[in-house]
Amino acid sequence: MNFELVDTPAAFRRAAAQLFHGRGPCAIDTERASSFRYDDRAFLVQVNRRDAGTFLFAPEGHRDALREALAPVIGGTDWILHAAGEDLPSLAELGLHPGTLFDTEIAARLAGFERPNLAAMVGEFTGVTLDNGYGREDWSTIPLPLQWQAYAADDVVYLSALAEGLTEVLDAAGKLEAAEQEFEHVRTRPAPAPKTWRDLKGISSLPTGRSLHLARALWDYRDARGRATDTSPHTLLGSKVILNIAKNPPRTPDELGRVRGFPARRRDAIEEWYAVIERACADAPSRWPDAPRDRDNPPSKSSWQRHHPESWQRFVSAREEVSRHADDIDVAPELLVQPALLRAVVWNGVASETGAAARALSAAGARPWQVDAASAAIARGLRAADSEAT
Repeated sequence: MNFELVDTPAAFRRAAAQLFHGRGPCAIDTERASSFRYDDRAFLVQVNRRDAGTFLFAPEGHRDALREALAPVIGGTDWILHAAGEDLPSLAELGLHPGTLFDTEIAARLAGFERPNLAAMVGEFTGVTLDNGYGREDWSTIPLPLQWQAYAADDVVYLSALAEGLTEVLDAAGKLEAAEQEFEHVRTRPAPAPKTWRDLKGISSLPTGRSLHLARALWDYRDARGRATDTSPHTLLGSKVILNIAKNPPRTPDELGRVRGFPARRRDAIEEWYAVIERACADAPSRWPDAPRDRDNPPSKSSWQRHHPESWQRFVSAREEVSRHADDIDVAPELLVQPALLRAVVWNGVASETGAAARALSAAGARPWQVDAASAAIARGLRAADSEAT
């Protein structure tokens, strides 16, 4: 397989010129290093186009130059990606945006394949076995080992053939229009909001304003330190460790070192993080944050089941009907109706009628094909629960 690593502005321009003279969609992927670096920016952008070749763009240190060379050539054109939602944000940071999108992972899931990962799909449609050995490596490494480069190139070389094969399967199953709606939804989805301390998984389990304040102080310090050193915050202090400390604040440095998961072996870690804890614990209660409120969002599953059992049973019944219908039409239930969307619709008290379910789904952001396919199933589940409750 032929590919070229390009890592200078002059090389960017030359590769972009070759891609300009290619034909068909651009097959694109990225490699990131979020397990090692502060953010999720791309350290490699792989682009393949028929009659042009495969290029591995290494943008670090020349990100503006990459945008200037590549955006006029591939921006606004037809793109093929696998699991595009993972790559589009980092590509957008480079000023690269698709005109249309074909997502082979979504297509495979809609087509009913049990293993929609790239390696399985490439094997299914081309007979080629991909090497899965380097996906978790530190892609900010310079220079990139040749084996890693070959692995990265493989991620785009077969995408055009895969998209063509999946298009035929979807068209034959009458699912091509649904797939196109999903692709457009992913393409136009807003960039995710920056994470804050309130996004810590399990934050709602903290019992007091004091514990929330401590969690916030630890998160803020971790974030600032990660940003300053371009280090993944989670490698500095795990989120579960933050919650453990916030629930039961250690009274001494020795107690901190015994907190499960705390990096006690790291030089000066105990002294550094205990200083953060001491400062937070010394703050006046007036600085403590308010506890989060559910407002219009569904509560946690356990809270919903415990405090609103009838509403919870409506959700369970609707979910079961959606799952049965998804099996009937050979679509993954979570693709037919995303779990969070179904929870929101039922929690807001939708009536047990098909029309009401359709309106609620549409208002919550479901695509037209989802509304058409799932409304009746949801209504059946709600009616069954309401009938049982009476």
